[in-house]
Amino acid sequence: MKDIPISNKIPELDLAIQAANEAGNAILEIYLEDYKTSTKNDDSPITDADIKSNDVIKAILSQTEHMILSEEDKDDLSRLSKDTIWIVDPLDGTSDFIDKTGEFTVMIALIKNKKPILGVIAWPTENTMFVAQKGSGSFRYSNDEWKKISVTKVSELEKCRTIGSRHHLSDKEKAFIKKLGIKEFTSVGSSLKVGKISSGEAEAYITTTNKMKEWDSAASYSIISEAGGKMTDMLGNDITYNNKEVHHLNGILVTNGLIHDKIVEEFKKLE
Repeated sequence: MKDIPISNKIPELDLAIQAANEAGNAILEIYLEDYKTSTKNDDSPITDADIKSNDVIKAILSQTEHMILSEEDKDDLSRLSKDTIWIVDPLDGTSDFIDKTGEFTVMIALIKNKKPILGVIAWPTENTMFVAQKGSGSFRYSNDEWKKISVTKVSELEKCRTIGSRHHLSDKEKAFIKKLGIKEFTSVGSSLKVGKISSGEAEAYITTTNKMKEWDSAASYSIISEAGGKMTDMLGNDITYNNKEVHHLNGILVTNGLIHDKIVEEFKKLE
């Protein structure tokens, strides 16, 4: 893989890219063979690939001094006293992995003072990667090259291409999207939703669930922000990281920025 064209790279950036890339390769090997699936305490699925990916990522990121908050490890709350930590989802979209849709990702973010300063999302089945570093823009790696990406300038809700979860779209969300007058809606797996908005292939992602956690959004936050878009909760509040409560209790709204306030306004009318 060629070097990402960011001139003032922080040292952690190359490590995060390496970790996401190697974890993605490890996941693909398991994806193409037989693997075991079991269920975690919260009824969510876990496979050999989640565990293997987590091991690969930890081995590489442990070259830094930073603690790691990972979906697949017990939460060590001593992280709360640190100003810089890693947040990792070793396999985002386990249901998509099991269903063989190919729409699963590896997510790695570095958090400093409660804000993501870099984000990496690897999409193993397509050999694609989304990467951002604070102040340096967002990039997409595909077809063996890096390209800078940015959001669209669409500002009318009815022209807005909206994407949502394939596995978790609620009736409340469907009704709200309809109420907004949005006509074009597509279901997409995992964090690829934010990759699409950051690349200008869609304008909005709406989820009202309180089940998403910090590792489901940290890398995406960095990528959408650097691509010129916006991520808040559904009430328009900014999102912070490395909190004791890792759930996003008021859902998540990701847009190109221009339609953000309108959607928040409409959502508040429902509450």
